[in-house]
Amino acid sequence: MQTHATYTSLVAVGDSFTEGMSDLLPDGSYRGWADLLASRMAARTPGFRYANLAVRGKLIQQIVDEQVDVAAAMRPDVITLVGGLNDTLRPKVDMGRVRGLLEEAVERLAPACEQLVLMRSPGRNGPVLERFRPRMEELFACVDDLAARHGALVVDLYGAPSLADPRLWDVDRLHLTPEGHRRVAEAVWQTLGHEPEDTAWRTPMAATSPPRWLARRTADARFAKQHLLPWIGRRLTGRSSGDGRPAKRPELLPYEGPAA
Repeated sequence: MQTHATYTSLVAVGDSFTEGMSDLLPDGSYRGWADLLASRMAARTPGFRYANLAVRGKLIQQIVDEQVDVAAAMRPDVITLVGGLNDTLRPKVDMGRVRGLLEEAVERLAPACEQLVLMRSPGRNGPVLERFRPRMEELFACVDDLAARHGALVVDLYGAPSLADPRLWDVDRLHLTPEGHRRVAEAVWQTLGHEPEDTAWRTPMAATSPPRWLARRTADARFAKQHLLPWIGRRLTGRSSGDGRPAKRPELLPYEGPAA
């Protein structure tokens, strides 16, 4: 790995994780780890360019169809690809097909950039993670294999104890808090060969007293009403939270950094 890598451009490909949910800005838009990473890279490289093609809710087939060729045509120095996790959360999924599509994406993106970055996505401790853990680990084994064959870097967020802490996840239990996104940005920054700004991003947060029973049940009810039931409704009707949404930052343009 390079220890003082300098890159002049970044294109991020993926779903809501890369779009930046739930790192909410005052104007109602999302920031997220990719914006934070791009801001750091821009601070050390004049004229740095950044595009973020991610759209929430996208499955790996949609990422391949809608984002991969666009990213490859930009020919940036760095491409990040995170996809397939939404597929693993579906009640029925053909993991062989998911692996094949991820391989197709990597084969098209790796030759189009100086450095392709893949990830083992984080998982929030709880029943959802335990239910889908075998599928997730099958996906991550594929990520590791593809990285070894195509010279990609792998950011192991799944293996970071800090990112499994429910306190680093938003109330929807699917997306990271701003602090979670900050830690992901640090992880990718270090994986790209930059000097650490936070050597303890993997370190779990200090222990606190668990919430009381009533607070947990209230949170569960709010989660079910605001997030779980709408999610189930979209699945039953074949809709996605990303339907009709454009890419977050569709053009590879000079970047100064996200809004505060």
